[in-house]
Amino acid sequence: MSTIDTIRELMIDQFQLEPAQITPDATLESLKIDSLSAVEFMFLLEEKYQVTAPMEHTELRTVQDVVNEIDRLVAEQRGNKALKKDAA
Repeated sequence: MSTIDTIRELMIDQFQLEPAQITPDATLESLKIDSLSAVEFMFLLEEKYQVTAPMEHTELRTVQDVVNEIDRLVAEQRGNKALKKDAA
């Protein structure tokens, strides 16, 4: 399952949204997801994808921004784990 599909399913469940509302260019604001809810959702995604988001604030405005951030974190953190395994 792609990142966008997973995030879409989680948003439907977490925020009781209709699937048609969750398009890549939909803003979190238009989906009625406030900043606190967005932070809580990122914690859920960290757990789901087993990644850790940086403490500094990342500007997430759209669903695609969320997808891109998760894909970036997964690539960085799984890449680092692979490098550590190779070094061992």
